[in-house]
Amino acid sequence: MRVIREEPLLADGAADDGDPALMAAVFEALRTVRDPEIPVNLVDLGLIYRVLVRRDGLVHIDMTLTTPACPVATTLPGQVQNLVSLVPGVSVVLVDMVWDPPWTRERMTESARLELGLI
Repeated sequence: MRVIREEPLLADGAADDGDPALMAAVFEALRTVRDPEIPVNLVDLGLIYRVLVRRDGLVHIDMTLTTPACPVATTLPGQVQNLVSLVPGVSVVLVDMVWDPPWTRERMTESARLELGLI
């Protein structure tokens, strides 16, 4: 599912090391989004596969869900897009749902597994 139309991350092919402070702020925003069925944020659940941040504020996020049949599959990417777009310095947010590789519990952080009683 594409939340908004994708544009190339780097139209001119030039390298962009991004903005570490903006990347940290984006991850802070992502950690506020929780899976409604599992009381853990998306980052610690391992649902955020890739985040690219350009210096001009374009943010591209690849994310997944625990299962393609997840009841929030149509709404959670929009929630991610909306929250990240509120981060100062972010100009455009692209969110792509990816299913490869499939999500497994091994993608969760140790703290998430502890919180859920899995270890």
